[in-house]
Amino acid sequence: MENILEKIIKQKKEDLQNVKKKISLAAIENKIKSSDNFLDFKKKIIDNQEQKKVSLIAEIKKASPSSGIIVEDFNLLKIASLYSENNATCLSVLTEEKFFLGNLNYINEIKKKIKLPILAKDFFIDPYQVSYSKSFGCDCILIILSALSEKQADEIYAEALRNKLSIIVEVHDEKEAEIALKYNQAIIGINNRDLKTLSVSLDNSVRIKKKLASHKGPLISESGIKNQEDAQYIYDNTGIKNFLIGESLLTSGEPTKLMNKILSITL
Repeated sequence: MENILEKIIKQKKEDLQNVKKKISLAAIENKIKSSDNFLDFKKKIIDNQEQKKVSLIAEIKKASPSSGIIVEDFNLLKIASLYSENNATCLSVLTEEKFFLGNLNYINEIKKKIKLPILAKDFFIDPYQVSYSKSFGCDCILIILSALSEKQADEIYAEALRNKLSIIVEVHDEKEAEIALKYNQAIIGINNRDLKTLSVSLDNSVRIKKKLASHKGPLISESGIKNQEDAQYIYDNTGIKNFLIGESLLTSGEPTKLMNKILSITL
């Protein structure tokens, strides 16, 4: 049975073929050269770590395969402004179009109004996507190890470094964690969601962190963090104080209060 990740990757390959036919790498490089609004995603998190602060990467997405439509009245800039005003460290913006109803143009729109580093949250399967996403203003890209061969991951990682972008290498189990250690310039994100079954367990972060003890860069816990207690549980059991949170913020009746509580966990 085809799982959701396989479906997304299959669709992404088709979409990417169409984009490549229309837009040359030369045109993309020219667009990047004419932009000057790039920010250092990784440094922002490292600076917080050095100041013994929590980092909150606040996510913007309209929909997901597991939840369907998350935000009915989707006002991109209103959400981004709320996050910025309440001390989000960075933003994660869904740019995958078919399954998450995202768009790369969202990054460009936000960057015109808000000065926060932005992760292009997408399924990167080809080095071409790295420059293409940067041309819309992204500061960080995502490498999902379970979606790629090691060779593909190596190529995308190298291209991101060439483009001076931050990189989140996302892992879901101990085996992927061991592979991720070689990407020593990356942030490593531990996803608490199983991308094949979409089930969530915070203990993913606890278990997998043990394999990442030697990684010098930041670690992030992603998915399933619903409240202050969840963030505190992860910190108490792993020492990780960087959290990527999306649906809990987007569906909260009081997102400001939730952000403040997560940012004020006991360290």
